[in-house]
Amino acid sequence: MNDQLLAETESVCPHCLQRIPARRVARGAEVLLCKTCPEHGYVETVIWRGEPALGTWLSPKTPSYPRAPQTQVAQGCPYDCGLCPEHQQHSCCVLLEVTQRCDLKCAVCFADAGKAAPRDPDLATIETWFHRLLASGGPCNIQLSGGEPCVRDDLPEIAALGRSLGFSFVQVNSNGLRLARDPAFAQRLRAAGVSTVFLQFDGTDDAIFTRLRGRPLFAQKQAAIEQAAAAGLGVVLVPTLVPGVNVDNIGAIIAFALAHMPVVRGVHFQPISYFGRYPQAPTDQMRITIPEVIQAIATQTNGQLPAANFAPPGGEHAMCSFHGNFVLMPDGQLLPLSRNKNSGCCGTPAPILAEEGARRSRAFVATHWSAPTIPLDDVGAGGFGAWDVFLQRAKTHTFCVSGMAFQDAWTLDLERLRLCYIHEVSPDGMIVPFCAYNLTAQDGRSLYRTP
Repeated sequence: MNDQLLAETESVCPHCLQRIPARRVARGAEVLLCKTCPEHGYVETVIWRGEPALGTWLSPKTPSYPRAPQTQVAQGCPYDCGLCPEHQQHSCCVLLEVTQRCDLKCAVCFADAGKAAPRDPDLATIETWFHRLLASGGPCNIQLSGGEPCVRDDLPEIAALGRSLGFSFVQVNSNGLRLARDPAFAQRLRAAGVSTVFLQFDGTDDAIFTRLRGRPLFAQKQAAIEQAAAAGLGVVLVPTLVPGVNVDNIGAIIAFALAHMPVVRGVHFQPISYFGRYPQAPTDQMRITIPEVIQAIATQTNGQLPAANFAPPGGEHAMCSFHGNFVLMPDGQLLPLSRNKNSGCCGTPAPILAEEGARRSRAFVATHWSAPTIPLDDVGAGGFGAWDVFLQRAKTHTFCVSGMAFQDAWTLDLERLRLCYIHEVSPDGMIVPFCAYNLTAQDGRSLYRTP
């Protein structure tokens, strides 16, 4: 089968992490990232598979560079993060890893948490991180992460500190175990200004949790959602999608989310990326790409969430994520608020200013991932026309289905990385794009994350 060159870019060698030329190549229904390291040879990895075709998905961005970069360009991307002056996007959401401790031993973990964890950063250190973000162009949306951040008894104080410094949206990334067993902790988080729990939620079957997290957890996840509802916290379900484990559970996850609205605000799918030590490189059969996730959503919801209602991101590279936004009506119908505008016959869309895309994403997440702020008894009352009901439901029953394809050493595309707006603060206060911070070579060596 003939290959078609789509674009020239750059990547890294999975063995030595040296920057090397790369090509995006179409081969039938697949798009591959192809690259050759002078020392370690040729590598190709699937990065896009199926419909929507990549050509109908790509949306150009006009770069917007950091106003106050914290590092200089010395070696070039991806080695000068901080952010450097050549990064092409502002921070939308920033993760603060407030602990490396964890109360699970997951088979899948970005942070490789819980293994000989270092001492937690103190409040004074975390305050310096907040000030670094403000000096770099903040405030932005904050995710308190780890490890498992809820193992810290003072997590509410950390959230309150961020809110006092002007960070208006704070969410907690959590496995939900403490929330499930400690209702008072959920109440403390909400009183401190936390808006949302980004809840690890891999499926509706305990066999899935046993495979990915080491033990059955479905009951604890349900209890965590109940406690979040009682506390007034929004919840976004976050499944890590692993072929052969839970891809066929996508429709059931969405049905579960809809049944638990409006406390559950949506589902954010994360196709598995391969970080850490891999003696054998992951095969293409071990990956699921954005169009495959979109098609699985459409198929497994019996067309209730059509593929045409999912769109590329406005702020980051189009190959990084997707989103579809809907309103759940009283009769159970889902009315779409989004559509892929690139897939028509009107030519190439006008470039989006990257900074404006990041601003819109920050505002959307802060509004629609938080719990509703008006009494639900006021929604859908008698006397409303259809349009009035829709407008009222849009305030309380928006349902967001999204996904993000994080890059690993095999799939890393530096064109994508330069437009990243999901960032992490390193222990020394540097601001690093998520996929650079978590990047590891095949033997587990890291560019930025300290062991």
